[in-house]
Amino acid sequence: MAGDWDCPLTAMSKKAVVLLAEGFEEIEAVTPIDILRRAGVEVTIAGLGSLEVTGAKGITLKADIELEKYKELPDAVILPGGSQGASNLGHSEAVRALLLRMNENQKIIAAICAAPAMTLVKPGILNGKTATCYPGYEKNFTASTRFSEARVVKDGRVITSRGPGTALEFSLELVRQLVDEATAETILQKTLAKV
Repeated sequence: MAGDWDCPLTAMSKKAVVLLAEGFEEIEAVTPIDILRRAGVEVTIAGLGSLEVTGAKGITLKADIELEKYKELPDAVILPGGSQGASNLGHSEAVRALLLRMNENQKIIAAICAAPAMTLVKPGILNGKTATCYPGYEKNFTASTRFSEARVVKDGRVITSRGPGTALEFSLELVRQLVDEATAETILQKTLAKV
């Protein structure tokens, strides 16, 4: 049954925004949206320059709002990867401004795949941090960032992850930080349950 997966809406006061740009990696966008909503987090999908954004595999998602019109300060911002999608996010002044605001206000900044290297380096979010990314993209890290091959890395308020194969673990870490460990564990167990 559809409702069997849902957790109690204990986190409705928590808000997250997922940023989408043309060429985003679909698994890395949809998984956190889905898992966070199951945990009761209010998730907004913000499209860079458009309400309809097409991913790397040709799947088009409809955003709730254009990023340029998004004025909130959520509890977490999530940046999916995909080489082209992450590059587009990394070249956006609106993304940079939001990241700096999030960092100044000590909010959670989460990026996966190519996004840590292509969106978090220039604004200095990874300075002095340990982080991970899709293999090979760590060459974009500065000397002040310690690269880890771990599947998910949390350093302070910054969460990074490797790629499509780690999207669920990445999303569950976000649930741990925004809601609690018990909710993350419940969602994990229901994910692993046999149908």
